[in-house]
Order: sequence, then structure tokens, then C-alpha cells
Amino acid sequence: MGKVVEEVAASLVREYLSRKGLKRTIACMDGEFPRTDSSINNRSDLRRVLCLEDLYKKNKSQEYPFRSLLEIMVKEQIERHGDAKGSLVSSRPFQFDSQSTEMHPPKGGKSFDMSSESERNNRSPLLSRDSHSSSTRVELLPDKKPTDTDSQRNRTGRMRRGVMAGPVSSSVQDGNKRRPVRKSGISLPPQSKDEVNREDKDGSDRASQANALGMTFTFTESRATALSERADKLPFHSRGHRTDRDGFEGAQRTASQAPNSLKRVIYSNCRDNSGATQRADLHMSSMVLDDVDDEEDLREVSRIPVSSISSLQLNWDKHPMDQQTATALKELLFGSAMRCFNTEWKCQSFSFSDAPGLRYGIIQKKGGPCGVLASVQACVLQKLLFEKTNTASMTHRLHFSNSARTKCLSLAAAEILWRAGDRKKATVATLSGRSHFTPAGHYKSEGVLEMVTCINVETLEELKLLLEQHIHQFESGPYGCVLLTLSVILSRSIDAVKKDMDVSTSTLIGAHGYCTQELVNLLLCGQAVSNVFNNDMTLDSGNGNGTLLKGVKSRCDIGLLSLFEHYNICKVGTYLKTPKYPIWVVCSESHFSVLFSLDEELVTAQWHEEEFDLYYYDGLANQQEPIQLTISINTAERLVPSEDADPDLVPPLELCIRTKWKGAVVNWNDTEPIL
Repeated sequence: MGKVVEEVAASLVREYLSRKGLKRTIACMDGEFPRTDSSINNRSDLRRVLCLEDLYKKNKSQEYPFRSLLEIMVKEQIERHGDAKGSLVSSRPFQFDSQSTEMHPPKGGKSFDMSSESERNNRSPLLSRDSHSSSTRVELLPDKKPTDTDSQRNRTGRMRRGVMAGPVSSSVQDGNKRRPVRKSGISLPPQSKDEVNREDKDGSDRASQANALGMTFTFTESRATALSERADKLPFHSRGHRTDRDGFEGAQRTASQAPNSLKRVIYSNCRDNSGATQRADLHMSSMVLDDVDDEEDLREVSRIPVSSISSLQLNWDKHPMDQQTATALKELLFGSAMRCFNTEWKCQSFSFSDAPGLRYGIIQKKGGPCGVLASVQACVLQKLLFEKTNTASMTHRLHFSNSARTKCLSLAAAEILWRAGDRKKATVATLSGRSHFTPAGHYKSEGVLEMVTCINVETLEELKLLLEQHIHQFESGPYGCVLLTLSVILSRSIDAVKKDMDVSTSTLIGAHGYCTQELVNLLLCGQAVSNVFNNDMTLDSGNGNGTLLKGVKSRCDIGLLSLFEHYNICKVGTYLKTPKYPIWVVCSESHFSVLFSLDEELVTAQWHEEEFDLYYYDGLANQQEPIQLTISINTAERLVPSEDADPDLVPPLELCIRTKWKGAVVNWNDTEPIL
């Protein structure tokens, strides 16, 4: 019973935080209080469990309706008692009567006795008994009722905090001090005289506090058993001066009207004739609460397309990570199952900069996963600049709201994963908050792969919706970069990634935690090919044998410029050098960054301008303002190398730019050149 109440309360808090847009708070809560299989993650189910259907419809008919269930419950309780400042705020299905200080079930509610028959027959007079009732209740009545306004306000304020947490019988500290035996029919172990006196004092203090609040508690079976065995030890002022049967009779009269969902979910621990405990038949969707309401609120939904709203009721095809898959992933990533992600990878997420003019930029904390970050950054810019209606002028197109960039991050991740899955399927790796297997054998645990849940989808709309619901794990979670890397590999499949590479034993993460070209190509092109030239190439190795070198198969959305091409180590083909959008990932000195233009025609055949601007962003450079470069490709102004010029003083970025625009002159516009 206590676990069910805890899960319902946690779901109610998450629903409130979701309505208020507090995504980082939800992420923190998920980290400290992870979701479980019994968590309620669907608003309709949550309304049914709390019996709020009528209140919800009443609220929707108001001119200014409240959006969260918690606010609806608070408003109803305030109106019921008529005092907005000192009124008791109670949540349904439990309601308090301020006159009689009793807890009554609502209309259609039901109260259950979770103790055995022998315990009910031997119960202390402190406990109310009713052979026809099915609830174990303890009444703690006040010696006198407060009459002044301040005391009434304090009393109701304390009650408000207690009620919103659900029915409780003791404080958290008390639960840590003494944990009663959970199995029915087992008596408590004998206690020494000092222990009894100590518990007498604790019970007196707790009962006195409850007495001041004028509360009636509903106890679980184990707590009721422990209390009934020691009821005679409690001070007289802590005991009830009367046994109120009216509340139980009222519960009995309304028990038959209790909704099935309430009987099935909230009071799932009631006993049948044989005394066996029945399981809670809790069938809830596994979807995360998002800022989406039912069909009555579709006009208010702006973050999710209307066509995808129906997907909220889908049950995702998900399965926990097993050691076999985790081992295969580690061997593909590092070459050995005994290696792990380093700190630079684990602490990296896709959080954005708040610097003016750089709000589009993803911050890199330390070196290592720059290849993943730069690739995702380029795809985010594609969504922000060219796939959204942006009517702002050129000088104001780099200013974005928090919601816009988060939305584009989820869309960019969806595009990357969908492309890796050949536009037929995708897999999203999410953290469940608990380990799914205990590592054994030749495998080193790292605390990430063991907690991964894999969710498979087969449509792009489902993928977008799924990522929107879990985007907080990628944007603000500590393992965001790791999760996306795992997702893109699983979307492609481990076997397909190995087949993409020239040598199947190659790894996706090289020395010092750097991304290899295969991983960058997987993110940009959807295939983990080892080369950057167009198509495949067969290298004659003599004796009629040839070595197949695999390249990029088609024109990419995002391009690539490499310093290795300047040194004639590789040749970047036109599929990457002239992408569909004027955005390039720049590979320079074992580091990846991004170069982009605001003019989409820069990569079209109609481009004839001899001077244009490029913006450069490096998430690791701690930029505080945009870096705008002016590129001149006029024949008369082409760069003429000087024999006295020191090649070490030429910024590597300029060398990369000249692999695309030969002889270009780069003007840094008063920005210090990056060497």
C-alpha cells in the first residue's frame, strides 16, 4: 500500500513539474527518485487513479482553467472550506472533515482492512473495530480545538503538508528508528525495558503531534499490528477518548460505489477470504509525462504535431540492456569489454550556451567526445536555421529561445538516428535508473551500460515523439553524449556498423577518448564508413587481389572539411565538401568544430558571389561571442604565399577553408585568429 501511494504521489509531482516546464527539475527528480514499472506516466490514468474525472471536467469548463492536477485538487479544497489562506488543502480520494477531525473516503471511495482476522479480534481498544468494516483506523483526538485564527492557520498549514504526501503514520525518522515486521502472523521480537521506554516516548511524541493536528490516520497492516500490541503503553492523552463507528459505517455504505480503478490500484493490498494478498493490477503506459493534454487541449499544444498526439497511447517496444549486447558495444567502441567510457564522456551532455549570440551552441566540458558534439551541433543548426520558419533578419537569426533549441535538439537527434537505421527503424537508449544485469566474466562494469533500456520504433513520428519525451536525458543528463552514441550504433545495429568499416576490428573511439572518422561518418552519413571520398574504391594490392575502401555513398546534409586534406593525407569528396546545407564539421588538429553560413544558396550552383561570411563555433573554446569570418575568393585577391611567411602562424582553420575555396582570403574581423 505504502509503495503504491508513493508512486502515485511521485507521478502527481512529475505531472505538476511537467506542466510548469521544469524539465531540469524533473531530470533531477528522475536521478534521485528513478521511475519504476509501476510509475504512472499517463495523465488520464493518473486522473482515474485519483478519481478526478469530475473535477477535471469542471475545471475545463472554467474561463481560466488550471493545467495541473495538483492545482485542481488544491483549488477544490480551498473552495470547499471557503478560506484561501487558512483552509485545509486535501487531495482526493482522501478528504478531511474539519469539524469532526475524521478522514472520510470520498463518494465512491472504499476503505479496506489490511490486517488478519486474528489481529482484528485481539485489537486494542485504541483501535476502532467494526466486524463489517474493512479498514484499520486510529483516531488521535485533540484535547481542545484551537479557536484563534493564527493557530487555526498553523494547524491547517501543517495538515496540508501531511495530506499532500498521502496517508502517513509516522515521520521518516521514525521509520528509520523502528521498522515493524512486515509479514503478518509473526510477532515482534522481545524488547528490553529501555527499548520499551524509548518507544513509549517516541510514540507519545508522535501521537501528541498528531493530536495537535486533529488528524485521523490509516495504518498499514504491519504498523497497525505493532501499535495494537503496544497500545496499552501509550499515555492516556495520546489515546482516542471515543471509538467512532460512524466513519466506518459510512465507508461501508459507499464501498460498493468505489470505482474499479480505485479498488484495483490504490487499495491493491486488501485480503481475500483465504488471507492471501492480491496484487495490484496496474497497467499503465510507460510514456514519460510531457506537456500534452488530452484531445480537449489540442489547441494549446505547440511543441508536438497534432498528427503525433495519438502516439501518446503507444506502448513502446523496449527491453533492458543485457551483458551480451553491452560486451559487443564495448568491443566495437573500445576494442575490449574491459575498457570503459572515461570521465570526459560520462559528464558530457548536450547543454546549450547562454552567452549572447551563442545560444545555439552546445558546450563541451572537456576534450574527447568533440566528434559527436560537433556532428550534433551541425544538425541542430540545420534545424534551427533552415528547417524552421525564421523570418528574422540575418543579424538576428542566431537568437533562439530555450524551447526552440531544445525542440531542434530532439529533431536533430531523431534525424541522426533515423538516417542510421536506413530510414526504416531506430533505437533510443535511455537510462532506467537501475541495473539490469550483474556483470560477470571478462567484462568491466562502468555504471552506464548496465542501466540502459533500449526502445525500438519503426516510424519517424514515433521517434520524434519518443525523443521529445526523453530529451532531458540527452540535454541535461550526465550521460547525454554516451546515450546518443549508443543510440546511433543500436539504430544502425552492431553488425551493420562492422560491415560498414574497411576493417571490422576497427573501433569508434580511439586513443585518448577521441572519436574516429567512422563514428563521425555514422553520425553525418548514417554509415560508419572509414573514408571521406565519394563511393567505394578498390585498391590494387597486386597478384590480382584488391582491397575495398568504403566511402560516402551520397550527398550529405552536413559537410566535412579536414586539415588532413591540406596535408594530402586524405581526399574529401564532393558528397561531404558540398553538402545540401552550408554547414561543415571541421576536423583540425584531432579536434572537431563547426563552420556554417546563414545563406543556404552558398552550396547551390547559382552561387556567384566572391565574398561571403562564415560563422565558426567551437564548443570547447569557451567562446563568449560569435566568430564571424569574411571569405574573399576574388581572383585578384587570392592569397599569394610568401617565401618568408611562417606556415606555423597560419591558422589551421584557414587551411581547412582553402580545401573548399582554393586561395581564399580569410578576414577574422578583429577577432583573434585561432592558432
